[in-house]
Amino acid sequence: MMNNLDFLQHLPAMTKELPFAITVCDTEGIILYMNERSISTFKKYGGDEIIGTSLFLYHQGPSAIKLRELLENASNNAYTIEKNGIKKMIYQSPWFNKGKFAGLIELSIEIPMQMPHFVRQ
Repeated sequence: MMNNLDFLQHLPAMTKELPFAITVCDTEGIILYMNERSISTFKKYGGDEIIGTSLFLYHQGPSAIKLRELLENASNNAYTIEKNGIKKMIYQSPWFNKGKFAGLIELSIEIPMQMPHFVRQ
């Protein structure tokens, strides 16, 4: 398994200040990386102090079941949420290291309440 320092050496520096949250965990659900937006989003849980802790401390019930399923099957999940008048798209995807499942990456992107949808031919 890749340790935190190995992982961080390969993560592009540009992800730190992107305008959406990026949270990365290993195959056990241990948080390896949070960009600045993710740290800000999860400030009430400790911000960057939760790096190195288990996502299962912050997910109970159906969300914990879904998280375990994603980790066990190296699968992805996408949905939208609305909270405090802000709509977000959540995209959870497996990431791989040298072809081997290494954990999950979650992107949390604010989107407009009404968003155009285009079908391209």
